[in-house]
Amino acid sequence: MVPRTTQRPTLSQALDKEIYQIVRKLADDQQYAHASTNKLTVSIVYDSIKHSNSSLKRRPKKLLESCIERVLDVLKSEELDDGDSLEGDFEGIDDSVPPAVKDHNIMNRNIVKMWANSTSATTPRENSPMESTPAVPIHTISNSEIMDSPAKADRNATGEPKPKRRRGDRGPVKELDRAPPTGISFEDLGGVEDVIEALNEAVVMPMCYPDEYRETRVNPPRGVLLHGPPGCGKTMIANAVAAEIGVSYISLSAPSLVAGMSGESEKKIREVFDEAKTLAPCLVFIDEIDVIMGKRESAQREMEKRIVAQMLTCMDDMALEKTGGKPVIIIAATNRPDSLDPALRRAGRFNKEINLGVPNEQAREKILRALTKHLGLPEDFDYKALAKLTPGFVGADLNDVVSVASTEGMKRLLAMVKRRAESENGMDVDVEVKSPATLTTRFMVAHAGERLSNGTSSITYQDFLTALPKVQPSAKREGFATIPDTTWAHIGAMHEVREQLQMAIVEPIKRPESFARVGVTAPAGVLLWGPPGCGKTMLAKAVANESKANFISIKGPELLNKYVGESERAVRQVFERARSSVPCILFFDELDALVPKRDDSLSEASSKVVNTLLTELDGMSSRTGIYVIAATNRPDMIDQAMLRPGRLGTSVFVGLPTPDDRVEILKALYRKVLPGATSGEVDGLEGVARDARCTGYSGADLGSLHGAAAIAALKREVHAGGQPADELRIVREDWEVALGTVKASVKDVRKYERLQQRGL
Repeated sequence: MVPRTTQRPTLSQALDKEIYQIVRKLADDQQYAHASTNKLTVSIVYDSIKHSNSSLKRRPKKLLESCIERVLDVLKSEELDDGDSLEGDFEGIDDSVPPAVKDHNIMNRNIVKMWANSTSATTPRENSPMESTPAVPIHTISNSEIMDSPAKADRNATGEPKPKRRRGDRGPVKELDRAPPTGISFEDLGGVEDVIEALNEAVVMPMCYPDEYRETRVNPPRGVLLHGPPGCGKTMIANAVAAEIGVSYISLSAPSLVAGMSGESEKKIREVFDEAKTLAPCLVFIDEIDVIMGKRESAQREMEKRIVAQMLTCMDDMALEKTGGKPVIIIAATNRPDSLDPALRRAGRFNKEINLGVPNEQAREKILRALTKHLGLPEDFDYKALAKLTPGFVGADLNDVVSVASTEGMKRLLAMVKRRAESENGMDVDVEVKSPATLTTRFMVAHAGERLSNGTSSITYQDFLTALPKVQPSAKREGFATIPDTTWAHIGAMHEVREQLQMAIVEPIKRPESFARVGVTAPAGVLLWGPPGCGKTMLAKAVANESKANFISIKGPELLNKYVGESERAVRQVFERARSSVPCILFFDELDALVPKRDDSLSEASSKVVNTLLTELDGMSSRTGIYVIAATNRPDMIDQAMLRPGRLGTSVFVGLPTPDDRVEILKALYRKVLPGATSGEVDGLEGVARDARCTGYSGADLGSLHGAAAIAALKREVHAGGQPADELRIVREDWEVALGTVKASVKDVRKYERLQQRGL
């Protein structure tokens, strides 16, 4: 006798499985509660499929009927085995396939079905009242059987539905690593000794000796604000401090604290500070804090104000008595400190503000040494000369210079590989290959891992010189003008003016201690005025180069804006940039356009610009290390308040050059264009400069005269029809042609003489 289990029909097709689920659902429906699956026929199941939204109704009728018949056979065999579960023990049904419809009311349905079966088994049939059937014991459904049902994934142990997960709930929060950073230390920083000293006082001391503060009842700083131009190393310094101390470190980006739902942002901030209390002693670093801590009076939404208020409250809770005597210090970084809410910058919150400005020449040299300590550069590498060639570069710019120089060194090694590949073409490389690029590739693959530089550095000083023009400093991208390359050697004559500028600006920058001993501490302001084309702008550039100070050039009209308040904001921003670049020289060209005389005819907007500039120059804001040079050729149009002592108190008249000055200017121009000129050629310029036709010429006119003479020399060579000479020489004949065409550009010389006599 063959066991019944081996004779059961199987469902091996996906279509059979879908129909199986539909038939089981029909069997469990209320209209079949008092019947078994024997009452289900092929026609009943087929009609149910046709009237449903199932995709099966588009299948052929014969195919559906044959599948329905197979499914009914399987269900009948289940009933013979007393199988009431959906999980039949037969081949072809994959237990891992979920049911098509989740039935959350399966407990009630199973109870009703069991009651119906027991009732039908114990009650005599109507058509044969004398016939009886043995009683069938009622099967009691336990909780374990219910939890084994297809809906068990959506129910708890009690049979109740599990709570649905809310949208935005991302499940269990992954535990974050709050260990201090590794691989960085103060040795990797350069030129920031003053910053490290300030951090030792504000951060390291409270972290290492909290008991001293608690016993003396001295409140340690709760926050340190690092601000400065982009790329100056704010984030790197914060990481280095945490690595040196070795305490718990929570690093955040300010935008990550902002959430879309109301109240979520404040909750995130509270959670961060609660975690910091738990991990105390702890450092919290918030980068770009100006994103979430802007001024509340200019906030566009109420949420922004609530975030600021929450941050202020949390910082107030970081006192030692509220953190169990373990310090929690917040370090924040921004390049827009003026945009922060004033309440954040008061004592008790961000007690210490450290300005990381643009590094000077000595700081740049130390930064370069720190960046290249692993490159194995030769001992005689000229760091000082390289630092002098990188004015206005911040740490990120210098790092870019090192990267580009390293790339140049790799390019040189690649060229060496190409030469070796060509020379060894017949040895290691297929001789039929003609492409040089293919030869190089195959050579590198064949000699992979070999040392090409023989243990010495492949980067040279020349690589750095090649890299400098390819890297644009951040200061230039933001509108700064870095230290110019104009020197006193490029300026002929004007010895008296140069001496005045030397004592007013250059010497206070080079020797501030000497000036402090005699009581001269306030930065000087110098007004250069005179006819156009006399070299006022060039003098300002030479002063900046001579003093090695950062140089910011502002054209007067470029600060003016048609929108209310924008011009004043631009003036304040210029001085803020200068404070980040101390020592710095601010050069205002065409000052008369920016600060005209205030009278009834002047508009209110222009008066506000004048008042803002006067306030900045007054020293209401810190002007330590900021030197102002202004230039104009209309001094009578400038507001008189600008010219008083303490603002632009030193007025320097830059007039037309004398005959002796014209000689020096022409010689300087000639040497600049033709460095290899003989002394006889240069000395021959004296007669040209002292010619009566040059009377009234300005420096710009002399430059135009030199250009016209050079053009005349080119024409003479072209007309001669000979071979072009290696070096073109300007002879007396060319100067005569130039003197006949170039005229003096300054027409109202008497006007400037009268202004000079009045003692402007």
